[in-house]
Amino acid sequence: MAPEEPRAAPKLGILAGAGELPLRIIEACRAADRAFFVLAFEGSADPTVVEGVPHAWIRLGAAGEGLRILRANGVAELVMAGGVRRPSVLQLRPDWRTAKFFARIGYRALGDDGLMKAVIHELEQVEGFRVVGLDTLLGTSLAPEGPIGRNAPDEQARQDIAHGFRIVRALGALDIGQAVVVQQGLVLGVEAIEGTDALIARCAALKREGPGGVLVKGMKPGQERRVDLPTIGPHTVTAAAAAGLRGVAVEAGSSILVDRAAIAAAADRAGLFVIGVMPP
Repeated sequence: MAPEEPRAAPKLGILAGAGELPLRIIEACRAADRAFFVLAFEGSADPTVVEGVPHAWIRLGAAGEGLRILRANGVAELVMAGGVRRPSVLQLRPDWRTAKFFARIGYRALGDDGLMKAVIHELEQVEGFRVVGLDTLLGTSLAPEGPIGRNAPDEQARQDIAHGFRIVRALGALDIGQAVVVQQGLVLGVEAIEGTDALIARCAALKREGPGGVLVKGMKPGQERRVDLPTIGPHTVTAAAAAGLRGVAVEAGSSILVDRAAIAAAADRAGLFVIGVMPP
């Protein structure tokens, strides 16, 4: 009796926001010979990422049209990739389907993680899609424990990292942000709605004399792993160096490294450390 051929993976819908993650998912699908379709968010996704691949553009508040497009293209599974700045309801201009969803969940009352959990519930329980995590598609891009590159933190930096993770956990419990900058025990800044790049830039003007600060990124307690995992890329490292930071620490096993080799090279050039840490 001939062995059964492996069943093809369901067609993947890539909900594409800003940054390189949508491209990484596209590359992973191509490598696995997996069918995919990109639904790109206007004002967030990079047009060059979707050139030459099956895609459509959608306004963030047009959920009804987006769902219609996904079904018309045979999508069964969804992945959320890349950042999307959260607008006000007025800026969003929600269509009927979006407005109905927001009326049910209370859009203004939810933090980012709470909103994403509600979106996933809607997509799966109401619309019948299956939402998968970035880590299931980019498993080799998860940060390992230990240094990434030649440099490692000294004792002062390790203390700043430990303090940083305590702050990240406290912030995350309130569904505020995933990142903090700590220098010699002082918290220079915490991430809120502005994002990591803006946090780094803001802290450049706040640095003290002596050894530079450390950017620490980690998961929120109880965070939905299928969306918004902490992410860094080579640009994060160069921005940290420009701001006078001495290193970057991310939560090992739960953070995405966008091009690990390029991150290590950028850190080595700048004399910074990048390290994956398992917080206590």
